Amino acid sequence: MSTNVLLTGAFGRVGTAIIDQLADDDRYEFTYLNRSDRDEYDTFVADVSDLESIRPAFDGQDAVIHLAGYPETDGTFEQTLDNNIRGMYNALEAAKEAEVETFVFGSTNHVVGMYEVDNAPEIYSPDFGLTVDEDAPHRPDSYYGASKAYDEDLGRYYVENFEYPKRFYALRICSVRHEAYDHPYGDAEHGVDDGRWERRSEEYEEMVARMKAMWQSRRDLAQMVERCLEDDEVEFDVFYGVSDNDRRWFDIDHARDVIGYDPQDNGEEWDEPPA
Repeated sequence: MSTNVLLTGAFGRVGTAIIDQLADDDRYEFTYLNRSDRDEYDTFVADVSDLESIRPAFDGQDAVIHLAGYPETDGTFEQTLDNNIRGMYNALEAAKEAEVETFVFGSTNHVVGMYEVDNAPEIYSPDFGLTVDEDAPHRPDSYYGASKAYDEDLGRYYVENFEYPKRFYALRICSVRHEAYDHPYGDAEHGVDDGRWERRSEEYEEMVARMKAMWQSRRDLAQMVERCLEDDEVEFDVFYGVSDNDRRWFDIDHARDVIGYDPQDNGEEWDEPPA
């Protein structure tokens, strides 16, 4: 019997990676919740800032992957309050009332983003020597990062104080990109395409160095989500969403040990963008 999975914020970079990799898997039956419809998908159209509008989508679900929210570090307090903080509360309330067992949360590396801010660009070097693991203190670099830190704590509060959800997985996602830029040269090439810099310029090379540390391929992201959906042991835990990059500063041994995450990609294997 397949697992019923609700995917909120379904059509962004992360959501489409999950759809592309897992939607055809017979183990899962996906429902898509998004603020706007897509012609190619049967979509439950609702805004996570409105509990009443999203609540029916949670009925009959075994798991929710919660990605909906304001996704950028330039968000104001008001934007993150409505979309991230209130939206997270609504999603957890709906999951509690609908007795959804598994809650996979799309958190962000920006919960601990000040480690990068304080050490960039040297931190992008393969031999910088910093490791940030699941026990590192919250050091948000923005209202966005702070809102996601709050959301993680709220998730822990729910699983430790209510019967549902029973399991909460906070995925501190690093750099997942749309399919056209799903490689460690993606941000650098995107900047060229937008006219922000020239190929091989200093700005270009810094973007390459950063992505070789921060990249999580779409297939590695989907595999991490899959491992969470298949797990039945975790009550609350934090995992870093990053591929097996040589120069990453985020720990993935914890994800390997706890949920069996086995990333297939490494940014260092690339020495030029795809043709």
